[in-house]
Amino acid sequence: MSKQFPYLAFAPMSLLFIPLIGMQFSEEVQWSLFDFITMGVLLFCLGIGIHFIVKKTTQFKKRFLFISLTIALFLLLWAEFAVGVFGSPLAGN
Repeated sequence: MSKQFPYLAFAPMSLLFIPLIGMQFSEEVQWSLFDFITMGVLLFCLGIGIHFIVKKTTQFKKRFLFISLTIALFLLLWAEFAVGVFGSPLAGN
């Protein structure tokens, strides 16, 4: 592991400050502790996944493809957890 690993893995989690600040100024943003934990885990996995891909692949095309697929998977999971796009039990329906 590199010395930068903790920073690269935890950097995406800084996005959690957006809803935290939004909750202070608006009643429309209503996140529970579970929402923050779930999104924190998703963002942490995204950071670890991208770090792993960058470390293990050397060809630009493969790296771009794998990172794109990782981001697409993250966005699909995020959409499902947020509003239940696919109607699975993951969305709490």
